[in-house]
Amino acid sequence: MNKHISIIGCGWLGLPLATELLKSGHFVKGSTTSVDKVALLKNAGIRPFLISISDVGITGPIEEFLKDSEILVINIPPGLRKNPDANFVKQMDFLCKHIETSTVKQVLYVSSTSVYEDVAKLSFITEESPTDGQSAAAKQLIAAEQIFKTNPNFETTILRFAGLIGDDRNPAKFLSGKNNIKDPEGPVNLIHQKDAIGLIKAIINNQHWNTDFNAASPQHPTRKAYYTSLCIIENLPIPQFEDSGPSLGKIISSEKVERILKYGFQHHL
Repeated sequence: MNKHISIIGCGWLGLPLATELLKSGHFVKGSTTSVDKVALLKNAGIRPFLISISDVGITGPIEEFLKDSEILVINIPPGLRKNPDANFVKQMDFLCKHIETSTVKQVLYVSSTSVYEDVAKLSFITEESPTDGQSAAAKQLIAAEQIFKTNPNFETTILRFAGLIGDDRNPAKFLSGKNNIKDPEGPVNLIHQKDAIGLIKAIINNQHWNTDFNAASPQHPTRKAYYTSLCIIENLPIPQFEDSGPSLGKIISSEKVERILKYGFQHHL
């Protein structure tokens, strides 16, 4: 059944997601903060909206953006690296209040597996694991998740992605040539853009709401083995790791998405 879907955040992940949903017959609105991208969205068949969310409120036609949509995909990273003082939780609270009075019945909130803390004694992280991340970004993501999960006016599914890679985002370049890299024996948790899009489509098509999903490629080589191998293949400078002390990390389990969504990962590490 075709749905009216709004996607807030049509960037590296949101734009190709929107085009895939269009191919599936859905009606799609998309937001961007860039004037230059409005034409790009329109040419792709997406109804474009110029919307910006800040600590003081939302600028742009947010009511029209949400109007008539049944599903809202929220794909906005906290952006704390560029702006460490930003109050992302407050921004999401502003957005939530607009959703409450809209036609939206289901929210798919794209989060991150960084909400789980790295530990020395490696264990599998599932959706039942405590969200105990200690970084500033992790704490804001955890609080933002709760804003949507606890709101009784709509159903929310939280989808936590591991590190995103893609055809134009080569993981070999992440660490190439760098020195004194920590946690060489820590496991890699990554997911390809196409799998990320495939999982979002699966949630929407199968109407899996009011739940949480973690998503990472089922393979988890060590950081040292994975990035060294990639750099050799790509003929890039090999990263140098700091081998002293225990390596911290975590292993993100995707068992639930494979079992509940019947999803088979397309890209393997």
